[in-house]
Amino acid sequence: MVELASPSDEGPRGLTALRQKMTAYQRNGARLGWLLIPAEQAVEVWGPLEGGAHGRRIEAASRLQGEREFSGLVIDLEPIWAE
Repeated sequence: MVELASPSDEGPRGLTALRQKMTAYQRNGARLGWLLIPAEQAVEVWGPLEGGAHGRRIEAASRLQGEREFSGLVIDLEPIWAE
């Protein structure tokens, strides 16, 4: 699952709402979620709930790999950051 923050989502209130959505996806069994934050060129990686764990953040990410859940899945972020 991928969520892409838009300019209207900027600021603490917008990102808080997106993080709440990510948590809801986790509760419903999402195995992998990426919250892309173009304004910061950052990604939060969300996986299955494990002791209330939240997304881990990757700064200055240029590409994402599907990790063990989706091996072979690769997303190049440079075109997204360039928009």
